Amino acid sequence: MQAITKTNFNFKNQKSLYEGKVRDVYNIDDKYLAMVVTDRISAFDVVLPKGIPFKGQILNQIASEFLDITQDIVPNWKIATPDPMVTVGKKCEGFKVEMIVRGYLAGSAYRAYKDGAQTLCGVKLAAGMKENDMFPQPIITPTTKADAGHDENISKDEIIKQGIVAAEDYEQIEDYALKLFKRGSEKAKQQGLILVDTKYEFGKCGGKIYLIDEIHTPDSSRYFYLEGYEQRQSKGEKQRQLSKEFVREWLMENGFQGRQGEKVPEMTDEIIEGISNRYIELYEHLTGKRFVKPTDNTDILHRIENNVNSWLESL
Repeated sequence: MQAITKTNFNFKNQKSLYEGKVRDVYNIDDKYLAMVVTDRISAFDVVLPKGIPFKGQILNQIASEFLDITQDIVPNWKIATPDPMVTVGKKCEGFKVEMIVRGYLAGSAYRAYKDGAQTLCGVKLAAGMKENDMFPQPIITPTTKADAGHDENISKDEIIKQGIVAAEDYEQIEDYALKLFKRGSEKAKQQGLILVDTKYEFGKCGGKIYLIDEIHTPDSSRYFYLEGYEQRQSKGEKQRQLSKEFVREWLMENGFQGRQGEKVPEMTDEIIEGISNRYIELYEHLTGKRFVKPTDNTDILHRIENNVNSWLESL
């Protein structure tokens, strides 16, 4: 199985290339972005040394489907998916915030709450909540979108006060984020899942707000299994998750949390195949569709280059 961890294409009218942790983003003529979702995998802000076959295709196909089924809520950047690992869309000027929507007290929100935080990003939290309890209604806990280093929690008031996002624009993306979360929650419930929390990014193009990047993937979202949630919660038991949390757990079990001096454990072929199979399981459970592996897995880079260039020629 071939994993794609590095790309270096030269597409028609290409202006630049930005390499993220997982995505390689090609600027096409300052009008479009060709986003190649590689098989790289990151955890604890570290890109692991080996890729996971089919992961890029899985993330791209999930995001593409959710962009399609939410475009009645908010226009999005996607124009086409010329290859299973690539989405091409409008080049937008992204807002410097990520809109994190939380339906449940989990993850970093729970850790802050446990340490005594009574508010989170300006949102008052009810007293007496337990880990993974449902909020009375979803809350938004924005973070700054840092060019380097870690994103930082920030309140709505501070975002507007600092001029990071104009008040009118912020009100709009807040409304969009809550509606998207509602749609994502409905879709998850149909699949026997609970959408616990997720992030959305927005940008502007021609003065109009668009939803950008990925949405509702297991890398950007946390899901619980719906069946047995109430029973587990009432007994104080750990919830069954459907996310890439299993990768973090494997790393922690082997002494790695991204801290200085720690070494990434050996990623054997068996480990890599196991993670790949879990991602396929995630895809099938989230979408209700069978994952179709590419028929020719030997020269994926050549396939991507041909597919994207063919699409660009058709413009």
